[in-house]
Amino acid sequence: MMEKLLLRNVDKENSHTIDVYLSGGGYRAFKKALKEMTPDDVVEEVKISGLRGRGGAGFPTGMKWEFAAADVKEPKFFVCNADEGEPCTFKDRVIIEKDPHALIEGMLIGAYATGCRYGYIYIRGEYPIGRKILERAIAEAYERGFLGENILGTDFSFDLYVHSGAGAYICGEETALIESLEGKRGEPRIKPPFPVNAGYLWKPTVVNNVETLANVPLIIERGGKWYSQIGSPDCPGPKLFPVSGKVKRPGVYELPMGTPLEEIIFEHAGGIVKDRKLKAVFPGGASSSVLTSEEINVPMDFPSLAKAGTMLGSGAIMVLDETDCIVKATLRLTEFFRHESCGKCTPCREGTDWLVRILRRIEEGKGSEDDLDVILSISETMENSFCGLGMAAHNPAASTVRKFKDEYLLHVKLGRCPFRSV
Repeated sequence: MMEKLLLRNVDKENSHTIDVYLSGGGYRAFKKALKEMTPDDVVEEVKISGLRGRGGAGFPTGMKWEFAAADVKEPKFFVCNADEGEPCTFKDRVIIEKDPHALIEGMLIGAYATGCRYGYIYIRGEYPIGRKILERAIAEAYERGFLGENILGTDFSFDLYVHSGAGAYICGEETALIESLEGKRGEPRIKPPFPVNAGYLWKPTVVNNVETLANVPLIIERGGKWYSQIGSPDCPGPKLFPVSGKVKRPGVYELPMGTPLEEIIFEHAGGIVKDRKLKAVFPGGASSSVLTSEEINVPMDFPSLAKAGTMLGSGAIMVLDETDCIVKATLRLTEFFRHESCGKCTPCREGTDWLVRILRRIEEGKGSEDDLDVILSISETMENSFCGLGMAAHNPAASTVRKFKDEYLLHVKLGRCPFRSV
């Protein structure tokens, strides 16, 4: 059993308070960075660790910090993306509500390394409790001298604020988040330029996810080399996997990056409810391509899942059993993306709407065999969407049509959903 690292504090009583965090060695890594390391040293240590962003894209964190640090424009901003809005993704919430000081300490270290003066935690509007906990934690950090002017008697100053989103999934995309933070409609910007050079108020801005930042104090305290030896060599470290759906023990599991999907489902999450047969798994959140029961012996990391034709994404594992209708499940996921499309580009706005119409028609038994080709054609067009939402929103539909074609055709043949009672 792996030592708990990211979840080491969450079971402690009052784990959200600074006293509990300090008693467990909290802010020790920040003090080490501030007093014993230069900003370049910190960036180099994170690069050695091999940490890759845990928000979905998997970009190397040390490299992102290096780009921002090299930009001479001021002021610079450090933003935590806490807009965890995808269905069945609930891993960041654990850190926000149970260990908020780990997140704040990670931001402090990152801000010091990149020369950022101001920070924002952009939290989804549906997390009001998390917002209150973060605001209280920030106030505690100010009282203890970890935030504000001349922190711990040094020249480093950093002010941190919480900003609540209005509930739009698109604001999980970093440039849409920045637009929203500036008080505008949450829509993605064209890239380049990237936020590290032209982000909030068109100044250098680092955007990192909650789980990514919670890894940083560990790296500084124990060393990048130690961290790089955990899990997959290509993308090391601990990883939080939220598991939901038809498993006996749904929840958030901390495991080494690269743990096989089959092990997570059948050992850690206890297997399938009522010992039914596993039908399908979305291994990386609602926008990942589906895997069949024959494809789950795959390491849960960025390169392995890409090789398997899907993606790690947020690491949210959604499990379906033999009693679930794959068409209905796909329809529900696609309805979410249609609702959350910002409407900026045609492929996403029109594509998600057409996919919902066709999937609903098939699920109701009114579809035709030709509809399957139309779904794949729409999916191909959506690859040209403006941002990642549209590029990935079609994945559930396209992948289930390819891998569960017989189930789609059965709907057409019977003129009804075979999983509904007549």
